[in-house]
This record gives sequence, structure tokens and C-alpha cells, in this order.
Amino acid sequence: MIYLIAASFLWAFSFGLIKGHLVGIDPVAVACLRLLLAAAAFSPALFRYSLPGRVIGSSLGLGAIQFGLMYVLYIHSYQWLPAWKVALFTIFTPFFVIWISDLRSGRFNRRAVLPAALAVAGAFWVQSGPAWTWSGLGGEGQWRGILLLQGANLCFAFGQVYFGGLVRKTQGRELPLLAWMYVGALSVTALALVLQGGTDLGNWSPSSLLVVAYLGLVPTALGFYLWNKGAARCRPALLAGANNLKIPLAVIVAWTIFGEEADYLKALIGLAVVVMAVFWARGTSHQEG
Repeated sequence: MIYLIAASFLWAFSFGLIKGHLVGIDPVAVACLRLLLAAAAFSPALFRYSLPGRVIGSSLGLGAIQFGLMYVLYIHSYQWLPAWKVALFTIFTPFFVIWISDLRSGRFNRRAVLPAALAVAGAFWVQSGPAWTWSGLGGEGQWRGILLLQGANLCFAFGQVYFGGLVRKTQGRELPLLAWMYVGALSVTALALVLQGGTDLGNWSPSSLLVVAYLGLVPTALGFYLWNKGAARCRPALLAGANNLKIPLAVIVAWTIFGEEADYLKALIGLAVVVMAVFWARGTSHQEG
């Protein structure tokens, strides 16, 4: 659990940094550079450890989905949504984790559904408008952002659920698995960059490059390593609930550090509900064992 909490804190600062420094910059180029830095950071593991060819292929494919495609969809959503709404509309990832886990195991885990639903409800409460209305979300552009995020959520859920199986096949060699996953992810974003005809470097400033360097080495390389390391050690119920920890944390950071305004009371209530869901999921996970 400690790995999931640490990763959530690292990710909490990403939303405001992206919105404050990277809007207007090609999102595919941003994703590609982040993954290039992450792949470079983990590249020593490619030479230190040997893995079977089949496992390497699975790692490349998993990274292409969980990190590569997810990043392209996720960063594109910033063109349509403010930073705090990007954070909040990742709220459905717990459901995706449960559904994919159930499909993989071939059975319905009813004990995991209610904690996941509570985690989603807590995050939804933070972003809800007066009287639980959806005011401000009717525009076509914002709905595009929401749909892009759901695609990103699905990709991320798929990767974290299946990563544990790869870890077991290699007797716990997480470092080389992540290294090959970053290579697979980089291939996807590099291909996307080529297909769109490259990128315009005119909008890049020194501060943009510094932000991308930070995002590539900390939330991407270190954050995803910690998250997948924790995911491989958690049962589906706990993993699903933990996926929404970053949401209230990111909202609080956006308001206190980056100056975005919203309802503090809603944030505190939502945070309490999400934390309650995580503890409930933790108890449910023990019952599963």
C-alpha cells in the first residue's frame, strides 16, 4: 500500500504543472519526451537482467497500452478541460480495474464493487455542482475531454491489472519489466509523433523543458514504477480503491499551490469518502485471502 500512496503524492503535482506550462505544446511530443526520459532512466536494467523473449514481448505490449496510448489520450484531454477536472474525471478507473480483474479471473468479485463505487462517489462529490448538477459540462469540447480520459483510464487499468502476472512469471524482476514497458510506450508515442508529421518546437520554452524533464523522471519513471510495484502486491479491491487517492490530493494541490479555486468543504468531504473507500477495500482484500 505504501507504494501506491507514494505514487499518488507524486502524481498530485502533475495536473497543475501540465495545465500551467504545457498547454499549447504538442501533447504527443510531451508524452514522447516523458517516456524517452523514463526509458533512459530504466535502460541499465535492460542490460543487467535477461528475460525470455515472450516476456519481453508481453512487456512491450503492456507498456504500449498502459503508458503509451494512455499518455496520448490523457494529455490530449487538457486541451478541453481545466487541470482539476482532468484530475477528477479519472474517477472511473476503479470500475475499470474491477471489471478487467473479473474478466481475467472469470468470476464476479461482488465484494470489490462497493468499495470501488464509494471511491468513485467520493471523487464525484468533490467535482459536483450545486444540487448535484452537471452545470458547466454540457459543452461539446468538455465532453470530448471526458471521453478521452475514459480511454486513458481503461488503458491504465488494463496495464496495472496484468502487470502482476508478468512479475510472477519472472520471480519478481520488476525493474527489467518496467524498462521494456517504457520502451514499448515510447514506440507508440514516437509512431504517433511521426504520423502527425512531427512537431513545432517554437512553443517550447526553458520552463516547459524543465517541467517535461521533471514529469518524465519523477511522475513517469519513478511514479509508475512505484505504482506498478504496489499493484503487483495488492488484490483488486484495494488496487481499485487506491486509484482515486490521487484525485483529492491533486485537487488540493491545484488549489493551494497553483491558485485554482473551488469548494474546500466539498474537497474535504470527498477526501474523507475516498480514504474510507480505501480502508474498506483493504478490509475486503483481507477477506478475499
